[in-house]
Amino acid sequence: MTQKCAVTMIVILATTGCNKITPVTPVEASKPVAQETVAVAKPIKESLQQQVVLTGDFKPYQTVDLHAKVPGYLRKITVDVGDRVRAGQLIASLEVPEMASDISHANAEVSRQEAELKRLHSEVERAKANLGIAELSYKRLEAAAKAEKGIVAQQEIDEALAKRRAAEAQVASAEAALGVVRHQIEGSRATVEKAKTLAAYTEITAPFDGIVTKRNVDLGAMIQAGTSSSAVPLVRIAEIRRLRMVVIVPESAVPMVRPGTTVTIAVPVLRKKFEGRVARLSNDVQFTSRTMEAEVDVANPSGELVPGMTAEVAVTLARKEDGLTVPVTAIINNGGNRSLMVVNSGAIEEREIKTGMESAARIEVTAGISPEDLIVVGNRSLLRAGQRVETKLTEVN
Repeated sequence: MTQKCAVTMIVILATTGCNKITPVTPVEASKPVAQETVAVAKPIKESLQQQVVLTGDFKPYQTVDLHAKVPGYLRKITVDVGDRVRAGQLIASLEVPEMASDISHANAEVSRQEAELKRLHSEVERAKANLGIAELSYKRLEAAAKAEKGIVAQQEIDEALAKRRAAEAQVASAEAALGVVRHQIEGSRATVEKAKTLAAYTEITAPFDGIVTKRNVDLGAMIQAGTSSSAVPLVRIAEIRRLRMVVIVPESAVPMVRPGTTVTIAVPVLRKKFEGRVARLSNDVQFTSRTMEAEVDVANPSGELVPGMTAEVAVTLARKEDGLTVPVTAIINNGGNRSLMVVNSGAIEEREIKTGMESAARIEVTAGISPEDLIVVGNRSLLRAGQRVETKLTEVN
């Protein structure tokens, strides 16, 4: 009996221990997730321009090697390397002794022919006077014969007619001789002018304003005519008040480069910039390089620019006023397509766009956004379309 009760009590205790109720802690209420703040900016309207930067060398606007037209000895040279010259300025003169003799001989021949011309004038006048007398005698005899038949013998009339014709021939001969001498005088005067022209060639002058960049001869040197294969130029003159620069334009920019296009020329060695204009185009795209030559004229009145200097030429290909632009960093490139992240009603929206002109920091958007849109300009790597965000308006240059 006693053992049975003990067993019963153990069972009760075990049962009671198994059914013990443990207090449960209440579940805490869920907290709301904080929205991410993103930097946004509005599109800006601004002036845009598309440029291409090319390199080139300055060259003289024009260069000439001065040769002598006639051979002779160098009697005088008035310039040296580095001298500035004006158009028409005497550069050098030659000594050609036989030229003075040629001019004197030609002038003497003209004087002789002019004297002969005067004599022939007198011959013509005398022949015309004889013709007048013969004409008068013939007309008188002819009139008398008509007035009364037989009063004048026919032989006398025939002789008078013959004298008149002889006088006419003398006048024609004298006038022909006069014409020959006149032509001879014209030829002799041309010879004189030619001799004077050749004599003028003994003085070499500057054809334009410029600077002497090379001198090849000294006093007393025998100078060959420029037509000779062995001729050496006396000096070389370059015009540098204006310079020209040849730049190589890539094929992609050829349609947009036109004569008159304004360019900015940066000269590194001078640390200065100059303005210029595209003056002429070769209009010939080279097959091998796919480039075209263009020439830019640059004013250089002070001579600060020196031929041979290199420069960078910024050519403005296109310009647009009030283009709607966004920062380049905001653009998403998807293969050949471009898009932006825009915050619309508090949510991220990825919007496809069309772009136009570009600068180093900004790009023109021609379709897809409006001036009031909020463009995401911050870190986009953790953002996705449809995500709700807070915005912080910033300014991005």
